[in-house]
Amino acid sequence: MMRSILFGLVGLLLVACVQAEERPLFFAMDTAARQPPAEAALVLAELGYDGFGGSPATAKAYATELATRKVRFVNAYHVTKFSFQDTDVPADLVQAIDALAGLDTTLWLGLQQVEVPADVNAGPTSGDTVVVPALKRALTLAKAKGVKISLYPHTGFWGESVETCLRVADAVNDPSLGITFNLCHWLKVEGGQRDPAPVLKEALPRLDFVTICGADTGDTRTLGWDRLIQPLGRGTYDINAFLAKLRAAGYRGPIGFQGYGIQMDSKELLKVTMEAWKTFPW
Repeated sequence: MMRSILFGLVGLLLVACVQAEERPLFFAMDTAARQPPAEAALVLAELGYDGFGGSPATAKAYATELATRKVRFVNAYHVTKFSFQDTDVPADLVQAIDALAGLDTTLWLGLQQVEVPADVNAGPTSGDTVVVPALKRALTLAKAKGVKISLYPHTGFWGESVETCLRVADAVNDPSLGITFNLCHWLKVEGGQRDPAPVLKEALPRLDFVTICGADTGDTRTLGWDRLIQPLGRGTYDINAFLAKLRAAGYRGPIGFQGYGIQMDSKELLKVTMEAWKTFPW
């Protein structure tokens, strides 16, 4: 009897360990963690965050402080434009990549605008002939600096949809180039009624990051950011169901918290979000 009880306890402990090991890295974007480097590192470590997503301009300062607290500098966000007239990597993108050199991190890249020749017929894929070679040039530079690139879908950008980013990433077909799924932008672009599960599954081989936040349901294309970006645990959108779909798709990578525009004290925002995150099963 005692032996059976012991085996049962060991089994439960093993299950708990496996579950803990499988829980994804959870990081805060600098839209939520708005403190200076040393303070941000301290707050994130105290609250239990695994990482931080920042910007190229301040990457080295944050990475240095975060390392002292064993918090990972996960990525840095940058927005660029590509033109058919460019034969080299745009200067702003060169600068962003150079700023991340040696940090073993990823450049989150938003494709804001793409200029195509005037005689090219406008269409959903008309910019691909510009974007694909431009990304290949950028990757040549980035890989030499030890930097990966992940395309960041953003409302209103040329690359606003997950599927657009996935299409060009597939065309580039380089393991150093991946994509991100941003829940708030998905809701704004695709609407709250579209099931993200098929897209998550399709994107999985190239999916580097997923960002989440509290949000409301309804006609999400018309909702303001104050309703599509809330502290985790708030809003009517079922984040737990979304995470279940993400896990079912096979995703085990980093998950970030988007806090853009939330009118709260940064530390309190990070605290309530972490408390909510811990309640979600994985």
